Amino acid sequence: MLLTTGQAAEELGCAITTFRRLIAAGLLPGLSRRGVRVMIPLEVVQALQTRRQAPLDRLPVEEIAVLRVDVARRMEGPERSWLGFAAALPPEDLLKALRGWWRCDPASVAAGVVLPVTLAGYVVAVLTGLQRWEKNSEGGHAFPDARLAGYVTDLAAPHTCVTSQIGGDRQFAEQLLGSRLVSHSGGTLAYVSTHATVD
Repeated sequence: MLLTTGQAAEELGCAITTFRRLIAAGLLPGLSRRGVRVMIPLEVVQALQTRRQAPLDRLPVEEIAVLRVDVARRMEGPERSWLGFAAALPPEDLLKALRGWWRCDPASVAAGVVLPVTLAGYVVAVLTGLQRWEKNSEGGHAFPDARLAGYVTDLAAPHTCVTSQIGGDRQFAEQLLGSRLVSHSGGTLAYVSTHATVD
């Protein structure tokens, strides 16, 4: 059975524009076209419905930042060619597209140890290595030593690529990738309580 984007969004309880971001980012398998309409297999929508919540209480901190991104778009600049997330981007381009420049409290981001990257409320990438940051003339911050611990290529399965060989990075990637993580913010970064008790 195939659903329209409107039906799929209704099943998931989200806006059509939110659901279309998952399509545009290349995260959903088995899509087909009926005229101008994109059709989504029912089992893909059901898989998204059953994605687990991110197990934030397993993280060793009381609060983490969450980077909320849009679908990757081309940039003109010496540092990066893309801004945002797309499943088809090579890991090196994806890292450059995600590690800055954002308006944030960089010390709070670094204190969280891990930075989940969400698109439409799902964790699609995980960054670590946030201890050092730089500030630009517009007041944005970047994390030049950030590592891409992993990212999602298919959200329904989910299929993930773990790109860091460092043990802690792998653990964060395996815990968080493909999970649901709702955050509320007027900006690109949100801060979320893990409800963990830290000694």
